[in-house]
Amino acid sequence: MAHFSAAREHFIACHQHPINQALHHFANFTVILSLVLALIHRMDWKLAILLILLTQPLVWAGHAVFEKNQPAFIKYPGITILASLSWSFERLFGLKDIWLQLSRSSFSPD
Repeated sequence: MAHFSAAREHFIACHQHPINQALHHFANFTVILSLVLALIHRMDWKLAILLILLTQPLVWAGHAVFEKNQPAFIKYPGITILASLSWSFERLFGLKDIWLQLSRSSFSPD
């Protein structure tokens, strides 16, 4: 778990520019949608893989143009994919805020 936490912190530090963040959220959404369509709706796997591969130039361009840094994948290959997906879910669906509110309300004395 410590390795994932370190990878996630590094990932977040490498993604500060709003446009780069938007590119990564778009890529993550596309990856998830492609996998869901391939699994549930029997979409052609070749198309799913193509869509996933087409997102990669966008996210790498976000680092080159907006962040001026290397992708977090360079330092933490593999696990960065999970860090990216968890980051997008928290940001897009407000899961972190919901969790914090639940934690505060569960532990606060009445």
